[in-house]
Amino acid sequence: MDLSHQIKKYRKQLAFSQEELAEKLYVSRQTISNWENERSYPDIHNLLLMSVLFDVSLDELVKGDVEKMKENIPLSEINKYTKVMLGFMLLTLISVGPSLFLPGIWRLMLPLLFWTISMYGAIKVDRLKKQENIKTYKEIVAFMENKDVEPLRKQRYKTRSLIEKAGIVILFALVCGVIALLASLPFILFNR
Repeated sequence: MDLSHQIKKYRKQLAFSQEELAEKLYVSRQTISNWENERSYPDIHNLLLMSVLFDVSLDELVKGDVEKMKENIPLSEINKYTKVMLGFMLLTLISVGPSLFLPGIWRLMLPLLFWTISMYGAIKVDRLKKQENIKTYKEIVAFMENKDVEPLRKQRYKTRSLIEKAGIVILFALVCGVIALLASLPFILFNR
């Protein structure tokens, strides 16, 4: 991306070492190196600080990167794996009832297969989100489009407590249990 070259160019124009720029931005020297070598991308706060420090507009600093970022956000791929995850989770729940009538260990095989594929989709979605640092990209894109960045920033920093996370998992498990029970009820009732 162009930003890595821009950071290096402006840093050298001001005769800053990576260490000196890092001190001014309150980050590590390694972080500056990562930005300049395209291993990571600065968040909106650091982009703003650099634009002030380098005395250039944010547009000038990021040049064509915003368009590249929009193209790099793999929403279609994320949507595909999200559909895989949800579809196979639903198949897992629906397959519980019919699989109860299979002999021995085979009762678990079909739901386990569907669940495994569902977890594969969930892991792929999570990796894509981390790989593309989508939250940071969303902040930059929102800023460049003159939208309010603060809600995105709050969302990024919001952390759920352990109780909230446990509640979400329990609620999901209850909903899944009800769906599995409703899906298996006809098989149980008609096979008595």
